[in-house]
Amino acid sequence: MSEFASSAAAQLFDRIGGRQSVVGIIGMGYVGLPLAVAAFDAGFAITGFDVDPAKISGINNGQSPIGRIADDKIAAMRAAGRFEVTDNYDRLAECDVIVICVPTPLNKYREPDLSYVVGTTQSIAEHVRAGQIISLESTTYPGTTRDVMRPILEASGLKSGTDFFLAYSPEREDPGNPDFHTASIPKVVGGDGADASRLAELFYGAVVERVVPVKSCEVAEAVKLTENIFRSVNIALVNELKIIYDRMGINVWDVIDAAKTKPFGYMAFYPGPGLGGHCIPIDPFYLTWKAREYSVPTRFIELAGEVNTVAPFLVVDKLVGALSQYGRKPLTGSRILMLGVAYKKNVEDTRESPAFVLIEELERRGAIVEFHDPYVPVIPHMREHAAMSGRKSVQLNAGQISGYDAILLCTDHDGVDYQLVSQSAQLVIDTRNAMAGTNGKAIIVLA
Repeated sequence: MSEFASSAAAQLFDRIGGRQSVVGIIGMGYVGLPLAVAAFDAGFAITGFDVDPAKISGINNGQSPIGRIADDKIAAMRAAGRFEVTDNYDRLAECDVIVICVPTPLNKYREPDLSYVVGTTQSIAEHVRAGQIISLESTTYPGTTRDVMRPILEASGLKSGTDFFLAYSPEREDPGNPDFHTASIPKVVGGDGADASRLAELFYGAVVERVVPVKSCEVAEAVKLTENIFRSVNIALVNELKIIYDRMGINVWDVIDAAKTKPFGYMAFYPGPGLGGHCIPIDPFYLTWKAREYSVPTRFIELAGEVNTVAPFLVVDKLVGALSQYGRKPLTGSRILMLGVAYKKNVEDTRESPAFVLIEELERRGAIVEFHDPYVPVIPHMREHAAMSGRKSVQLNAGQISGYDAILLCTDHDGVDYQLVSQSAQLVIDTRNAMAGTNGKAIIVLA
């Protein structure tokens, strides 16, 4: 008891340490479900919460909605009797640990949209009780946990740090990366007070190999933004270098391959057709928005955003020029095959993929566009680009490929036969340098 300011914290500490606590995870997507697997493997009982009836039914029947998690693993978790998914938020009262893994998108004005976080916190507030720790993992601006979530929860009459405990621990998932999984990625943890910090460190320390404690929720929130702003700025830099070197007749991929042989002072980043995923295209704007409150300009971050946002349109211009030069054809009426619509290689995740900006711009200019993606047989429903939902991937064979005026390679999945593409296509616009080393009749243009 002497180690804690709150008796509720001491009791919860014992429950977590003894694996007697129930862990509730809100959101069974690319963050929540892998966390559920890791927490299950650590010995906890897991209750998942989601609003998608099809996802709930599938998981409870042993089917994984995420490619990197096998159906067999979900089935084994279900058979063990320590994992289920529900849409009944009344059951939050049963949970000792509650982890929030919901989207934090931007609204149409490119400002933070915390509606999912706020709505979820309000649902928790209806069932919050003494002896619970609530951890937010969704990316957000510094101050969200303390200034947005805490007042909602304390409206219940309970107090943070005395009755319930608040923490922030940013997700660090990297879908498609075989070298890292949830348990092996160090977990940054910040709490609202000393008791909350100790409880969060205890829980996450049981689930992952290494916990990195920081002094506050705000520091932890800033860590996630810093990581992704770093990537956004460096990707923008290399996208700009690509334009410069292209004008000079220099292959930027050759430059990067040579530069990365330096064992210090350089980290390789690669150009592409635009940013994708739920993090890098969105997270920097959470900080630029919050910085206005302090009258601090964020010119560097905003410039990177401008460079990355325009990247898909420069790719379209490159395609137009290549069609004119090599095919003697205008874009209007040309048949274009998009290779890959997932936001990165070897995943089924299409969130914020630049492929959809490319398709919209090509069709706006009169092109006829189809796509092939071995990971995305059907384009899912999306908040933006809703008109594309339901489109189906076409087959990839020599006859199909030769019928297109150009192939636009957007996502470099490993499972695609690029040698077949090189032998069968007329023209390939390669935004990922995936065609390097192939031999065939196709004209390969880097973009």
